[in-house]
Amino acid sequence: MARPPQSGRPAAICALGFVVGEATAPTVPFLLELAGSPHVGCKAELLDLLERICRTDQWHSAAAAAQDRKHDASYRQQTTWEATARTAVHAGRSVIEGVASSLRPEEATPARKLLLVMDDTPPFPEP
Repeated sequence: MARPPQSGRPAAICALGFVVGEATAPTVPFLLELAGSPHVGCKAELLDLLERICRTDQWHSAAAAAQDRKHDASYRQQTTWEATARTAVHAGRSVIEGVASSLRPEEATPARKLLLVMDDTPPFPEP
């Protein structure tokens, strides 16, 4: 299992490695742009962060647990953050496929892993 990021900046995008926030989805295209750039040296870390964003379902799980209770409505905004973040990662599939075809295994391996995660975690259904 991936370790949570050490600095505070990635944690603001995917806290604890499994909780997304309001800023996550708008940040994903920038992360994808960086991951696809030929001169960025931290592609493995970027792809790992994108994988964690794609996997996260903390808010959806909490909402499901609160189903038919008075707190269920309080998760509506957070589940939207989660759904839009995952959709944003999926929208960058072509970028990730490009990195997966890299001759550099330190880039290609995490990109291929992310593609597998994306195949296993489709976007959330529309409410």
